[in-house]
Amino acid sequence: MKDLDQELADAVNQAQAVEAVDGGVAAPAQPKAPEPPRPRRNLGLLVALLVVGGGVLTLMFSSAGDASIYAIKVDQLVAQKSKFEDRTVRAQGYLVKGSLVKRDNPCEYRFKIHSEGAELPVRYQNCVVPDTFRDVPNIDVEVTAEGRLAGADGGYLEASHIMAKCPSKYEMQQKQAAGEKAPHTLDAAAPAAYGEK
Repeated sequence: MKDLDQELADAVNQAQAVEAVDGGVAAPAQPKAPEPPRPRRNLGLLVALLVVGGGVLTLMFSSAGDASIYAIKVDQLVAQKSKFEDRTVRAQGYLVKGSLVKRDNPCEYRFKIHSEGAELPVRYQNCVVPDTFRDVPNIDVEVTAEGRLAGADGGYLEASHIMAKCPSKYEMQQKQAAGEKAPHTLDAAAPAAYGEK
């Protein structure tokens, strides 16, 4: 054990002697040699990513051609019905006054929209419509109906979505206060108005 103690004491003395010679300042570190340049593997990876990205974009744009939805005014749609027979369209126009009717069983709204003198009958087989979709006298309700042309020669639009834009709530409240209401029942003459027998 004395040998161990003696060795420790000698090691401490040597460390103190080296420190005294160097003046307590550590020797400067040796500069590192510069690393050799890496191979250009990043360029190959970048090219591969660009090719994959281009392929995905090409696939996306080529398949979107059949699934795209065309937004078109009613007059243009009526004039070009054959062009849009098998496509989903968004027909934009104004609600024809007095054309909005609702059938309860099965639940369905029927109405007409117009623009530039052309009219298009619309059928919407859903009980839920936007709050702004109302037939209010003296107020033009802008309607966008999304769906597909149906019936003989695309005689009407079978809508899957309805969007309506109405003038301000203030004007609507004034009309309601005056007691004006929208018709919402299907009468006996309505099916004939839509080409049914």
